[in-house]
Amino acid sequence: MLDAGEVAMSLLFFGKDPDTDEDHCPTAWVDDQNADLVLQGWKADDATEKRCLEFGPIPDTEAVIRIPARMVAQIRKACDAAERSAAELR
Repeated sequence: MLDAGEVAMSLLFFGKDPDTDEDHCPTAWVDDQNADLVLQGWKADDATEKRCLEFGPIPDTEAVIRIPARMVAQIRKACDAAERSAAELR
């Protein structure tokens, strides 16, 4: 049951990092209501975040994360699904 103010969301699962355990792994989803990509990844280290800050601020509502290259296939599938869904929403 949803609490007051909560919105129902359905995420389409596309995969977890195949080289990590089931509890601590980057993951890719697509929100099937608005076609947004939803990604879970490792928090960026200070050096990575510092380099990213050279291009602009990182607002409190955003985060820099790392997704391993071995997840490209899952992310590509998620991107393709998001693109199809977004076209249907137009």
